[in-house]
Amino acid sequence: MQPVSQRVAGADGLQLHLLEWSREGVPLLLVHGFGNDAHIWDDLAPLLAPHYRVLALDLRGHGDSDHDAALRYHYDDHVRDLEAVVRALGIARMVLVGHSLGGRTALLFAGAHSAQLAGLVVVDTGPEHDARGTSRIRMEVAQRGAGGDGSFADAGEYERLLAHNYPAAPARVLARMARSELRVREDGRYLRKLDPRFAMQLSGAQDAAAQEAQERETSARLWAACRSVPCPALVVRGAASDVLGADAAERMAGALPQGRLAVVPRAAHSVMTDNPQGFNEAVAAFALG
Repeated sequence: MQPVSQRVAGADGLQLHLLEWSREGVPLLLVHGFGNDAHIWDDLAPLLAPHYRVLALDLRGHGDSDHDAALRYHYDDHVRDLEAVVRALGIARMVLVGHSLGGRTALLFAGAHSAQLAGLVVVDTGPEHDARGTSRIRMEVAQRGAGGDGSFADAGEYERLLAHNYPAAPARVLARMARSELRVREDGRYLRKLDPRFAMQLSGAQDAAAQEAQERETSARLWAACRSVPCPALVVRGAASDVLGADAAERMAGALPQGRLAVVPRAAHSVMTDNPQGFNEAVAAFALG
């Protein structure tokens, strides 16, 4: 099964890339995390496609979606993109699935548009993050460019870097990530499709007090969103996650009116790449049960 690639209008005049796996059924929109793209769902999407209209979005600045010259890459900017995409596709009600950055975006969208949600899946993220995981991610982002200009000699060089950052992921998943996340430069070297200024924005130094204040505000909004989402909801946590702690995951599932928690073994933060089968089983039990 191969998806159809299309472009759809996002916010701020940006064009966003979308993969459509099927055309029939209730729409199910998949939203990836920072640094990934729509193909991160390539193992899950075919499983759900016979039952839902499965769509996978490249967030702005990622994959084959437009970069934002004005560097509008905050959660609310991604929420505005989701709103625009849903309008453009004529979606009245859907299931929304998001991981990490995409998970927080999905939760904020759900809090503002709960009537449009038939179901919600939030993967290894939530109102509270463990500082160990967020620090690790910032370090990895800073190290993603192998050459001095952030370029790679070939896809294999990038795969080796991915293997370091995703040590539990099967080789086939790493190869697929390298194929989808890279583009070829005119001189034959490879660059990540991710907007490098977005990566610098995430990994760059920021006033600690301002960063903490911003995170407190975001956390409060996300807790409020949890309490206001009446649809069935699933929180998925990787058993070895250093981003979403066990206690935070349980409290989050408890705050969602119809929330439940699934813990996937042999997986850290990137649950869908670390244990694709376990992740698929957890989401399928929720979406198809």
